[in-house]
Amino acid sequence: MPVTRPTTLLDPGMDLTLRPMRYPRFYDRFRDAIKNTWTVEEVDLHSDLADLAALSAAERHLVQRLVAFFATGDTIVANNLVLNLYQHVNAPEARLYLSRQLFEEAVHVQFYLTLLDTYLPDEQERAQAFAAVENIPSIRDKAEFCFRWIDSLAALDRLRTRADRRAFLLNLICFAACIEGLFFYGAFAYVYFLRSRGLLNGLASGTNWVFRDESMHMAFAFDVVDQVRAEEPELFDEELAEQVRAMLREAVDAETRFAEDLLGGGVAGMTPADMRAYLEHVADRRLAALGIDPVFGSANPFAFMELQDVQELSNFFERRVSAYQVAVPGTVSFDEDF
Repeated sequence: MPVTRPTTLLDPGMDLTLRPMRYPRFYDRFRDAIKNTWTVEEVDLHSDLADLAALSAAERHLVQRLVAFFATGDTIVANNLVLNLYQHVNAPEARLYLSRQLFEEAVHVQFYLTLLDTYLPDEQERAQAFAAVENIPSIRDKAEFCFRWIDSLAALDRLRTRADRRAFLLNLICFAACIEGLFFYGAFAYVYFLRSRGLLNGLASGTNWVFRDESMHMAFAFDVVDQVRAEEPELFDEELAEQVRAMLREAVDAETRFAEDLLGGGVAGMTPADMRAYLEHVADRRLAALGIDPVFGSANPFAFMELQDVQELSNFFERRVSAYQVAVPGTVSFDEDF
């Protein structure tokens, strides 16, 4: 008896047929991700040790809080990918990409494990960092935000109704726009701020590659959203748009509390108010990518993030001989993601 292929991307089931290919764009995303292969062993974090010893008390607090967030951030994303995304995106070429994304999340987890082992040689300090989601309020708030959206799909084994599919879209948008696209981008800003002062270049080097991966994760998720919009436009109404705006407002508030924690000791050159403006700027860009009107209207206050564009475009791929296992042809626009 012939197997009937789904008619839309979110139809329940498990399509196994790659030919004829329904969504070649997803397959192209998978191929591009393969070209971007890197390993943790290529990152020299030990060059940061002298910088760590020279940091002020406020700067050390910033770094300690930052690595505590890194300790579990990508593991949360990987859990949602396995528990909620893979089973509901019904296209084998899309699942190829999601499989690759899961590998990349594992590399990020290994990178941050290595980071903690290098930056926090004391075993008790490392244990405290890994327990941050229970013990540090500003990190616990972000984790609870993530867990609430993971749990929002816990009872759905199939997307049978319009409400089910909207719930799936909200989960997907949350993890792409709020968690990978805002929480992580806030973390990247702290790293590049430190590098703009000549500090922790090893961390910044590894972050460049994580940044590249996260940008591609967002791009794939937004491709899925666009495809669902084309196939089922009735799912996208003002109610959904307002739910997404509310979600991003909550994410900005949570990340602002994290900024107040990191910067509360007074770090020269970066204030909680500036970080809030940067987060609002990024949130508006995420809304624009989703075809939703922005809500904040804030400009990017960080000149060093604009400089990051120029520096990385000039040498990102030229480093490839010593930095990448597989060459990546073409160009990448960092400004598009910031």
